[in-house]
Amino acid sequence: MNSSQDTLDYAQQPFDAALELTGMVVRPEHIDANGHMNVGYYNVIFDQALDRFFIPFDLDWSYVQRTNLSTFVLETHVCYLQEVVEGDALRFTFQLLGADAKRIHYFMGMYHAEKGYLAATSEQILVHVDLATRRSCPFPAEHQRLFAAMLAGHDRLPRPPQAGKSIGMAKKG
Repeated sequence: MNSSQDTLDYAQQPFDAALELTGMVVRPEHIDANGHMNVGYYNVIFDQALDRFFIPFDLDWSYVQRTNLSTFVLETHVCYLQEVVEGDALRFTFQLLGADAKRIHYFMGMYHAEKGYLAATSEQILVHVDLATRRSCPFPAEHQRLFAAMLAGHDRLPRPPQAGKSIGMAKKG
């Protein structure tokens, strides 16, 4: 499923490919002393991409203002695979790996838009939250239906090799 820089169209079914987003660039303030994007900004730019993916889901800032409901990320696992530098155009993918009434588990890839290589991945679980109580609550029925349809399609996609990995060092014998 392709998108333009500023709009995404999730009306296309049956979610037979990861969602895609373009139009983001590595900015000068993202660069560290090593001359590449600093690790902290990977989380920032993945979060900014997620915000853009969520606009057509109706889970963006207008949803929060209108409903006093939001989403909180519970866990994140980032893999840094290849560096990106100032001015690099980026392309993001979003694949839903799991969903229940209150949570979604998803996987995002960050690609160098021109060279095509996978630069980083971010696997996350988030929860739907009532901001009045600061407690988890079910997504509205329309969101649950959307995630069920998306998951039905995305379950047929290959699972990303980085998904579900834990961190650790191999023991030397």
